[in-house]
Amino acid sequence: MRQKTTHVHIARHRDNIARFTVAADGTLLETVAQFLPDHKPTKLKSMLRHNQFAINGMPSTQFNRPVAAGDILEVNFDNSFQTFSHPKLKIVYEDNHIMVVDKAYGLLSTGTPKEKDETVFGILRAYVQRRNPLAHIYVVHRLDRDTSGLMILARSKQARDLLTTQWNNLVEKRLYQGVVEGVMSDSNGTIEQYLTDDENNYEVQVTSDKKAGKIAVTQYAVIERGRHFSLLQFQMRTGRKNQIRVAMKSIGHPISGDRKYGARPNGIHRLALHATSLCFHHPVTDQLLKFESPIPSSFIVQLNT
Repeated sequence: MRQKTTHVHIARHRDNIARFTVAADGTLLETVAQFLPDHKPTKLKSMLRHNQFAINGMPSTQFNRPVAAGDILEVNFDNSFQTFSHPKLKIVYEDNHIMVVDKAYGLLSTGTPKEKDETVFGILRAYVQRRNPLAHIYVVHRLDRDTSGLMILARSKQARDLLTTQWNNLVEKRLYQGVVEGVMSDSNGTIEQYLTDDENNYEVQVTSDKKAGKIAVTQYAVIERGRHFSLLQFQMRTGRKNQIRVAMKSIGHPISGDRKYGARPNGIHRLALHATSLCFHHPVTDQLLKFESPIPSSFIVQLNT
């Protein structure tokens, strides 16, 4: 028997937006069809193409986008929802508490007193404050400027505090893939070391002084071997600055293109490290969320050189 969809509330605004609470899992098109039974399929598809549907505040044109019970569906009957577009940043998930983005190479997560270039934080703060001048964004998980891939941000203080204090309990899996110099002899391994910043706070170094450094545990597994390079998958058991890069340098296989940690310049003109997978419990709802981002095709080009 088909599960009945319950309409919890509709809020009409001057811009003619209706809000619904979803009662059952399904796809976006299935869900809007249940809430708007007087709309013909051709009309719904037209609205979909014109960005008139949003889930948890994030517009979508993907008809088969998964929708879960408890999600908030918004329908803009007259206009398109504002969409986010940036050449170096893609939003892959957004709700009232968190945001997951796919960051390009060369973009800082946050600024520093010495580096005030465009950042993930600055771009997304401007985006959320266009919709609500009082909105906030919090960086709780950083990627190096030269590392691309998935990262999490908080949109509420509640989510920020929970992600900051419960990170190890909430995050089940965080994977990276990268191309390293040389052909790896071992198929897998674990690198455990203590790390500390150098005097200029520029380069992270391995130290034998356990009191001066912080423990870093990096697991690796070989995915594929080329003639001069290897493609590896990394899992971080700790979250230290430059952790993977330092670990691979320490065993003589630096990340390709990582001149900061001893690698030669490469043909793809970038650091060959990408955050490919995130699996974590939503800090507020406890829903298990999984996200994947494939490595850039240039990594395969580098592997095969």
